[in-house]
Amino acid sequence: MKLAFCWAHGRRKLIKAKPKKGSPIVDEALVRIAALYNVEDAIRGSEPDHRRAVRQNLSRPLVDEFFTWLAAQAARISRKSELGEALAYMLRRQDGFRLFLDDGRVDMDSNLVENAIRSPAMNRRNALFAGHDDGGRSWARFASLIGTCKMNGVEPYAYLRDLFTKLANGHLDKDIDALMPWAYAEASHPSQ
Repeated sequence: MKLAFCWAHGRRKLIKAKPKKGSPIVDEALVRIAALYNVEDAIRGSEPDHRRAVRQNLSRPLVDEFFTWLAAQAARISRKSELGEALAYMLRRQDGFRLFLDDGRVDMDSNLVENAIRSPAMNRRNALFAGHDDGGRSWARFASLIGTCKMNGVEPYAYLRDLFTKLANGHLDKDIDALMPWAYAEASHPSQ
């Protein structure tokens, strides 16, 4: 089984390795990676077969050129430098960075997932030290509910206010599905 590697992580390593005086190699790498993201922006939300076809046509040549260029740059740079290590990181994981080209279900990076799980972490100290397993489970449920709201385009505070109002007014257990964030999203935006 192949692992998909995140282009955003590769890009971050390059940015971190950029010397204070600047680096034409890093600048060129970022321009090349940005071209790939432009293709992804155009096909985001499309069906996997369409994404794969566009990637094969537009992104594959860019990725092939990128890794050929990257290998040439790595040959010029000391492997022990921060930049050399960043280039080697991407070159060693080339197959994983290319995986998104062949599978339309795979994203180019893991930013969507990372952003979805990052926001509840603003209160991680309280969640991490809940004091009891039940407190930890409650936090996990709460964080999951907020994440589900965000994934469905629902503002969490408005949803929770409406949810607690309905529960206080005696919402029936048999109609629990109507209280879910995706149902709230449909009821709030019926035309979409």
